[in-house]
Amino acid sequence: MVAFAGYSMPVQYPMGVLAEHLHTRASAGLFDVSHMGQLRLLGSGAAAAFESLMPVDVIDLAVGKQRYGLLLNDAGGILDDLMFIKRDLTSGADIFVVVNGACKVADIAHLQERIGARCTVLPCPELALLALQGPLAVVALQRLCPQVAQLVFMSGGYFNVRSSLAGASENIECFITRSGYTGEDGFEISVAAAQAGLLARALLAQPEVKPVGLGARNSLRLEAGLCLYGNDLDQTTTPVEASLGWAIQKVRRSAGARAGGFPGAALVLDQLDAATARRKRVGLRALERVPVREHTLLQDADGQPAGEVTSGVLGPTINQPVAMAYVPSAHAAIGTRLNAMVRGKAIAMEVVSMPFVPNRYVRG
Repeated sequence: MVAFAGYSMPVQYPMGVLAEHLHTRASAGLFDVSHMGQLRLLGSGAAAAFESLMPVDVIDLAVGKQRYGLLLNDAGGILDDLMFIKRDLTSGADIFVVVNGACKVADIAHLQERIGARCTVLPCPELALLALQGPLAVVALQRLCPQVAQLVFMSGGYFNVRSSLAGASENIECFITRSGYTGEDGFEISVAAAQAGLLARALLAQPEVKPVGLGARNSLRLEAGLCLYGNDLDQTTTPVEASLGWAIQKVRRSAGARAGGFPGAALVLDQLDAATARRKRVGLRALERVPVREHTLLQDADGQPAGEVTSGVLGPTINQPVAMAYVPSAHAAIGTRLNAMVRGKAIAMEVVSMPFVPNRYVRG
């Protein structure tokens, strides 16, 4: 157990990090991610208000559809990356948001300060969050809730999950999205904290499911090319520098129907349109079997500084060291060779495309 974002969390279970990682890639792993922040934005003005803080399309998102978002500061730096989904509009907008655990207090304060007069910002500390990830996640979950099979990647809804396969089992009300942080098919399940233990035991009773800790969560997300806030993203990093321009929909870009209007828009859109970002997040593959960890400095072929590794691991799935790093834009092209300085030794690395392991999302 380790301290993380104010919580005591497991790095690994008895099976160990490597086995947990490989089990998730082959079957189904269960993660307790209840440290994440869950909140709701309520009211008819919620979508427009939320969109004013991010370079993403909130207004046009359909009910039941989920999207990746980026909270920005006035300099275009990333305050946090998050997931949000529009829910029932019967009584006005209900936007359900999941933010990073280490950022949630600051995020909620930021939302209340910036848009609290335009919509209700409602934190949900009474909720827990479980993530069931892996190619057999749907097999395990649909035994307890057959209807979840109708979901596709980045969609969600309310479901009742049985607490066991016994006839007298209790129904557990959950809000489930088909999404996750591993690059695999899977689900994130928001549930009342009082019922989280019951739900976890029901899932762990399925033969495909094993518990997985923070260690494998990190190696899985890195193989999938997904950012970790605080490592690969921070308040000094813009979406374009982070290679997250894909998260900015056309309607919010220059000449779009609702172009700009978000914090740091002038800088971010200039970087997007004119390729003015001085650095970029890239994927790196080591040409030797030497793990290259975060904060490792990079050099170009002439021995000049060429950026820094932000995340690195010996990828268990591919049995090869991989990393993410910020490098000058001139060194960001696929195939560029750089050297990572590991304990005074130059380890050859090559810029490669991400993800390092193909995603297996179910898109319908």
